[in-house]
This record gives sequence, C-alpha cells and structure tokens, in this order.
Amino acid sequence: MIKTQFGIIESFDESGDYTEYAPEKYHCVAIDDDKYLNDWWDFLLEIDTFNVYEAHILQPQKALSRWGITIIPPNSLPKLLNIVVSDKRYRRDKGLVAFALLIRQAIEREKYMIHYGV
Repeated sequence: MIKTQFGIIESFDESGDYTEYAPEKYHCVAIDDDKYLNDWWDFLLEIDTFNVYEAHILQPQKALSRWGITIIPPNSLPKLLNIVVSDKRYRRDKGLVAFALLIRQAIEREKYMIHYGV
C-alpha cells in the first residue's frame, strides 16, 4: 500500500522552505493513502490548506496535495480530526490512532501540520 505522511511543524515560518522531503524532522506518522484518502476526499475538500510549490510559494488550496506537500493550518485541524475519528476503521488501525493523536497534539499546541503526498 502507498503511504502518505503527516507531521507537526514546531516553528512555522510563512516564508520558510518546506519543499524538502523530511518526515523524520517532523516526526511523521504514515497512513495508507489509497485506503483512507480516497474515502475521505469529499470531506477533505472542505479543509483549508496551503499547498507548497517550488520557490517556497504557499498557495491557498482546499484538501491535500496527493502528490506534493501540503501545510495544514491550525484552524483546519479540528475538521481533519473529525474526519479521522469518524471513520469506522479508526479504532482498528494503529496508524489512524497515531494520526489522530498527532492531530490532537497539534491542536492543543496550536501548530501547523505538514503532509507529504505519495
């Protein structure tokens, strides 16, 4: 299965460089992209995000960049958490549980999250 990864950005800088693939830097957790994101897609379209492009440009978007890097602002995290915990597979998948815990940490600490697509 193809994995997609999510992590917490400790010190978000709007002009920072988030183009590098560095899941260990953000202590990312992985979930199965095709197993979950496809099912959640309609709900993900309601979430405000910033897609990261070359030259460090952050572009306001909806949903996640499936093949790129996405920055998820704190105000979108409660919606994302609701999508995850509402999934009937949530309690049976350790990856989803870890993902939900990571989102909760980011919400409590008012942090941005980073998403690495496939």
